[in-house]
Amino acid sequence: MELIIRSNPVQIIRHQICSDSCENKGKKEESMQNIPKMFSEIQKVTDKAMVFLQKKALSALYIPKQQLHMAMNNTTAPKVQLLYDLCKTTFTPSGLSSSPSPQPIHKLCSLLDTFGPADVGLKEESPDDDRGHGFFGLNRVTRWAQPITYLDIHECDSFTMCIFCFPTSSVIPLHDHPGMTVFSKVLYGSMHVKAYDWVEPSCIKESQEPGCPQVRLARLAADKVLTAPCGTSILYPKTGGNLHCFTAVTPCAVLDVLAPPYREDLGRKCTYYVDYPYSAFGKPYDLCHHTCYKGMTFLKEMELR
Repeated sequence: MELIIRSNPVQIIRHQICSDSCENKGKKEESMQNIPKMFSEIQKVTDKAMVFLQKKALSALYIPKQQLHMAMNNTTAPKVQLLYDLCKTTFTPSGLSSSPSPQPIHKLCSLLDTFGPADVGLKEESPDDDRGHGFFGLNRVTRWAQPITYLDIHECDSFTMCIFCFPTSSVIPLHDHPGMTVFSKVLYGSMHVKAYDWVEPSCIKESQEPGCPQVRLARLAADKVLTAPCGTSILYPKTGGNLHCFTAVTPCAVLDVLAPPYREDLGRKCTYYVDYPYSAFGKPYDLCHHTCYKGMTFLKEMELR
């Protein structure tokens, strides 16, 4: 998928590569050869536009006035089809209440490990692209210098397959994946990942000041840079860094498989957080009766505006 960026108006073109209606191989092959292009008009807001990603990990992104075009070429279809088929057999509606067993997880990781940008039709971006300043910008103002591009491969009740393309320095803030297993494969570039898991049993600190929300204790699970080619990362409902944030060290792209997908009416709402040092909410040994505080952090819910 080569990304072609033009000026005005703002549009995002989304491909539905695989369809649940493709119940037999012949129909699947036909669908892969005739991939529909789905255009969505995006609300324009002065010199920016807010893209609401329905049922997605990110509730809102800000992008400048540009047109995004994805061109899928047929040579990329076979491996994407293999991934779809494997996800279809691995993630079934009856099995959504628990994580997949080790064997299908290993199969998925082995397949995802072989993916590169060409396998999904992406062209690797140059490191000297315009820098994205992330949600808070240079002056901590909510804006983007360039968009993070979301490419929708497939979504159903059981799983989501998607790609995020990041300009340099762009940020996805700390967020969770309630009851979900997520596979992430860096296709090109370098990305810094910082991830946490909740401390169990839960340790919640109530604020003594009116109007201040409570914070909850979490433990650092990962703080590293992933550079392609690298192995597939996995997070689970309670382990592996279920709460994470991304910062693009260079232009990069990440292929994600989420099972089950976000769905607020079933309790899988994406919540964003800001982290605070453990020392900000009390002296050591004052809270939660933990004896080892290394890597401990308090997280507070935040809203993206």
